[in-house]
Amino acid sequence: MSYHLEKEGWGKKYLLLMNELYNRKLSWIDVSTAKADLIEIEQKLLKYSQQYVVWDIDDLSKAPPWGDKINPQIKSLANYFTAANGRTFFEVMCVAMDVAKEDKCDIKLRHI
Repeated sequence: MSYHLEKEGWGKKYLLLMNELYNRKLSWIDVSTAKADLIEIEQKLLKYSQQYVVWDIDDLSKAPPWGDKINPQIKSLANYFTAANGRTFFEVMCVAMDVAKEDKCDIKLRHI
């Protein structure tokens, strides 16, 4: 997201997502603003084909471990990361944000 959409640098345009959520947590109070940003990002990434995937922003020579062998249903960077159940990263995050707002709970990302 940042490489293609934040020309000013990481977290300069999408502060809540790229700094707060990515590095710490996203407060439920900020979910509405962050969700609007997420939807904007998804719309913008629809314009980038899957060949523009950036695997490591610090080393642009790195490629995904699967190389170019990807599901033919992947047509853009907006749906490049899709779960086994077919839901995209953006769909999963929107649901999480809706739940966080409804339950008034913060969102933290975990590596599993």
